[in-house]
Amino acid sequence: MKSDTLKRLFRSIQLSPTPELVSVARGIVDDERRKGHLLLVMELEGMLQAAVQKQSAKPELRPTRRPASAAGQLIELPVSRRQQPLLKEVPRQELRHHMILTSEVEARFCRIEREYVSRDRLAAHGLTPRRKILLYGPPGCGKSMGAERLAWNTGLPFYKVQFDTLVSSFLGESASNLRTIFDATQEQPCVLLLDECDFIAKSRTYGQDVGEMFRLVNMLLFLLEEYQAPGLLVATTNLENSLDKALFRRFDEVLSIPRPGVEQIQQLLKNTLGALQVSRYVKFAAFAQKLEGFSAAQVVKLGQDAAKNCIMAADKEVTTAHLQQALSELSTIENE
Repeated sequence: MKSDTLKRLFRSIQLSPTPELVSVARGIVDDERRKGHLLLVMELEGMLQAAVQKQSAKPELRPTRRPASAAGQLIELPVSRRQQPLLKEVPRQELRHHMILTSEVEARFCRIEREYVSRDRLAAHGLTPRRKILLYGPPGCGKSMGAERLAWNTGLPFYKVQFDTLVSSFLGESASNLRTIFDATQEQPCVLLLDECDFIAKSRTYGQDVGEMFRLVNMLLFLLEEYQAPGLLVATTNLENSLDKALFRRFDEVLSIPRPGVEQIQQLLKNTLGALQVSRYVKFAAFAQKLEGFSAAQVVKLGQDAAKNCIMAADKEVTTAHLQQALSELSTIENE
């Protein structure tokens, strides 16, 4: 059975799981594992886990309820003392998960995903999977997307910390909010993203702030040290040099997300322009060399702008001229 068909089948099981369907699904997963289709197995097991959780009516994140979702389920999110949401949920269908990475970085992402899928087997031998992940690197290189990709491939729900409501001017409230978030993740497996965590995790010797933010950093260090949640915690930062050194020791995996190389830039351009006809005279390899040093986000934007240029000009195919125009416009914006 083709992988796309299997994924559709498992999504259907997620909507209305029964013990019989879950049992059949487990058999399919075991069969695919024997065939060596490990990436497919990771996705199917993630979806199966979500179905099992729904079957057992396990509660969602707490403590305050929002209106019922389209599927009829109540979704509960932790809130501050002022009843402001501390987390934002990103629906699965909105997760960005197609990443173009070097083989080394891709292998390390796959290792995290495989360990999570194999967590029960690891536990039987007294071992634990990588749970706390720190992604760092220049802006626009896919750190946040990396967290979303982990949620997609493991089948876990994805939540992002709302720093604007987390941090409070009232004594001790910020640390209390952070603890509330971590407590919530103990109740349901999920991927929790602390995006741009340097906002709260700067070194305790950084600057002159020794008040509320100092206490918040200490609370974060304590919670990371004690973190035993059933899901994954992912933190990202652009400023790894300003982070408290003690923070790095709390993570199971510290992974650099570099700017794309020429090979990755080519693939990003081809993927971005995949819905349009591209002229056979476009030399992606040569053009990608011009973009060396650009971030992944910049390359994707350039490809999107080239596609727009082609469509607005009513041209039948994307040409080098469309790409060059997009590059000139992007360079102008960057230099302003």
